Amino acid sequence: MMSEHKAETPLKKVLVICAKGALEDVYAALVMANGAVMEGIEAKLFFTFFGLDGITKKRMNKLHTATLGNPAMRMPGGMQFPSLLGVLPGVESGVSSMMRKGMDDLDMPPVDEFLEMITAGGGEVFACKLAVDMFKLKKEDLSDEVKDIITIGQFYEMAGGENTQIIFT
Repeated sequence: MMSEHKAETPLKKVLVICAKGALEDVYAALVMANGAVMEGIEAKLFFTFFGLDGITKKRMNKLHTATLGNPAMRMPGGMQFPSLLGVLPGVESGVSSMMRKGMDDLDMPPVDEFLEMITAGGGEVFACKLAVDMFKLKKEDLSDEVKDIITIGQFYEMAGGENTQIIFT
């Protein structure tokens, strides 16, 4: 049984920072931001470092699940996935395909559609200036849903007053 808990001061805004580019990391950020938007909570996403893969047009719908060194990786049936298998050719692609199929079965949209849903609901998507410069990307390399390329300081300024939560994935 789930207990219901109402905060004394309701959450008004979430700032979600996505710094990793694995399928499960990008989707975690998207799910949290979309959930906030659906609950009427202002949501802003900030993609930095390898998280930029989640908003880079060429890579956003081709994300992979890390198999090597992933202690949470399980095989069907719950058995621990032998990390050593991750070095074999095709294993990471196969596991990533299985993950995408599982998400398709749950009607989870691909990354580009998820970003469109979030922005259509009022959420905003930003790219980290430092990471964009470091990876020599341009605004046109990024999803059309990216509102701007900004510094982390500018992103933190968006936190505003009270009732804001910063989530780092």
